[in-house]
Amino acid sequence: MDWSRIAELFRYLQTERLLNTLREWNLGELIANPWFLGCAGALALVAFLLRWRMVLAGILGAVGFAWLTSYTLARGTSLEGGSNEALLVFVGGGVVLVGIVLYLMFIRSD
Repeated sequence: MDWSRIAELFRYLQTERLLNTLREWNLGELIANPWFLGCAGALALVAFLLRWRMVLAGILGAVGFAWLTSYTLARGTSLEGGSNEALLVFVGGGVVLVGIVLYLMFIRSD
């Protein structure tokens, strides 16, 4: 076993590096890009037709989380008025998204 490759992988997955990568990607532009949405939709359709539940759950989870994050960041996250509609959408959408992913991965049988 080559431990240097594993150590290199963990150096690449440092929190600061991942946060910088997420900032560079700009989720608002990514989720509105028709090429991204088309590729994600095509992959989801192929995964659905071939009954690859894990792949379908991964695609739905990733695209759904990207949309929820983009929506929330665009609306703002301040709690000055006591509540924030965008945060409620983020929490509610997150619960629905996690429910769908758990259903596809563990509950649904072919």
